[in-house]
Amino acid sequence: MYKIVRKKEIGNKVHNLEIYAPEIAKNAKAGQFVIFRIDEKGERVPLTVAGTNPQEGLVRIIFQEAGKSTTHLASLCEGDFIRDFVGPLGHPTVIKHYGIVVAVAGGVGAAELLPVIKELKTAGNKVITIVGARCKDLIILEDELKQESDALLFATNDGTCGVKGFVTDILKEVMDTQEINIVYAIGPVPMMKAVAELTKEKHIETVVSLNPIMLDGTGMCGACRVTVNGKTKFACVNGPEFDAHSVHWDELSSRLNSFKDLEKISFDNFTVRRECKCRKK
Repeated sequence: MYKIVRKKEIGNKVHNLEIYAPEIAKNAKAGQFVIFRIDEKGERVPLTVAGTNPQEGLVRIIFQEAGKSTTHLASLCEGDFIRDFVGPLGHPTVIKHYGIVVAVAGGVGAAELLPVIKELKTAGNKVITIVGARCKDLIILEDELKQESDALLFATNDGTCGVKGFVTDILKEVMDTQEINIVYAIGPVPMMKAVAELTKEKHIETVVSLNPIMLDGTGMCGACRVTVNGKTKFACVNGPEFDAHSVHWDELSSRLNSFKDLEKISFDNFTVRRECKCRKK
């Protein structure tokens, strides 16, 4: 059992938890993730490690309420326990001195980006961070991102913070004025795909952290498979980070959409069965 030591809401249905898991706190590195399960009947949900405190044995996770499990997790309080908390999983981010690094995040991806840019900054890189969101109210961790960045730029759909538009609009401008050595991107698949297409034209090395459907986290189930450079890879054990220019983006999008369709079908079937039972009463 793993204790929730601290809890804080940092955005609209976005929560910051610190979990007591000393072994993970001691070994986790930027870019890796954990899989949690609230109770014996709960589903397994992967979340990127947003930070660690080895001295206190704490692992920081940041998540948005999006389904049954994350909503359940958000309902727990400080002092409550969750059943499973496994990690660190996946390969850590390759941290070295590149020169100028542009880090791009969409939405809650900012939480996953934070430990990466922190390590890149420590390694002596100049870090330009670009964060995108639908509006200003959905931007999280602004102060912490600013502290770890040489420049912090925002793009919002409605223009309430930074540039009105997309992260790629800002990235284009930065590419025109800076000699970028590498781009790191994390967020929704359409955003990462757009970043990859943009940087490929300029032959700029680009790394993305993929978030396909994941179940066991060991490569056994195959749910998180992606095609990279024409070969099948598993995000949980081969990733989650890959060369953005080698990812088969259309296949990844298709697989994610297929799972969404299955979820809708399952929900619709449940609704039909429930309504039938109600009519019989």
